[in-house]
Amino acid sequence: MKEFRVLEIKESIFEDNNKDAQLLREQLKNDNTFLLNLMSSPGAGKTTTLVNTINRLKNKLSIAVMEADIDSDVDARTISETGVKVIQLHTGGMCHLDADMTRQGLKGLDAKGTDLVFLENVGNLVCPAEFDTGSTKNAMILSIPEGDDKPLKYPLMFQISDVLIINKIDAMEVFDFNMELCIERVKKLNPDIEVFPISAKTGEGMEAWTEWLYKEIKGE
Repeated sequence: MKEFRVLEIKESIFEDNNKDAQLLREQLKNDNTFLLNLMSSPGAGKTTTLVNTINRLKNKLSIAVMEADIDSDVDARTISETGVKVIQLHTGGMCHLDADMTRQGLKGLDAKGTDLVFLENVGNLVCPAEFDTGSTKNAMILSIPEGDDKPLKYPLMFQISDVLIINKIDAMEVFDFNMELCIERVKKLNPDIEVFPISAKTGEGMEAWTEWLYKEIKGE
């Protein structure tokens, strides 16, 4: 039987992207720009959390936002009302951003010299977890209505995230969500993850989250 070559395409793609992501991270560090990759399921409250966070920090830091979506500018329009610089990234059907896409976004945004850039990634818990964007930190949002068993269903997302924001705690009484059990499950996957229960709607818990982020940016 004739021998043939087997090429692991997925592994090759990840390896190339990881190298590119590290180069981008080094570039951002040299530019003193902190890039936060924000991920979640659709409807978890990324944009609302982002608006609340921006309004609390925009008088202390220069901030810009990259909004990634398959095909929409709804979130970018919402973010633009905060007064910060924003750019919409259309992924053309792709369910994630990689390092090169992020670099293109930063160039289009003209983000050099910006203290903090938010990347609001495409809304899902699978593809964005697999591709390194070159971000300084990864943050994810889990909302109360999604359930406390999400870490069991999407472990990689929790493993690669530096921060878990548990949003919509104002709805705790309506949903059967066990906060203690959820955090226990998350910590088993990622002992070093920072967890911030918040309500982006009411503002509860937002101060602790934004104070942590500010200190990370300033290296305190």
